[in-house]
Amino acid sequence: SISDHMYRMAIMAMCCSDTTLDITKCVLLALVHDIAEAQVGDITPRHGFSKEEKVKMEEGTMQNFVHEMLHDSPAARRIMDLWKEYEARETPEALFVKGLDLETFYDSSIPSIRHPEVRSWATEL
Repeated sequence: SISDHMYRMAIMAMCCSDTTLDITKCVLLALVHDIAEAQVGDITPRHGFSKEEKVKMEEGTMQNFVHEMLHDSPAARRIMDLWKEYEARETPEALFVKGLDLETFYDSSIPSIRHPEVRSWATEL
């Protein structure tokens, strides 16, 4: 589930030993990065939506979440700010969390890797 995925990423972020990162922010980014997917689903290229359509759907969902459901509370604004930071991928923390997000993809790709040495690299990573 989406919540399992975000929770797993948050725990992985907590385990990071990189002292140049704000680990608390990484954990928070991990916890909110896919929150729009709870309503719109995990939109991938195979669904046939353009990048612009996907962004519009997710932004609309976040606006509804923040303004209608959470009534523009301070927590709602913080969630929105974190989500926007993740989406922009301009901070070291957002880039780190994006790397964690791709971890599931890499894990699912391991069975397709045929070369033993490359498979061992993927398994170790």
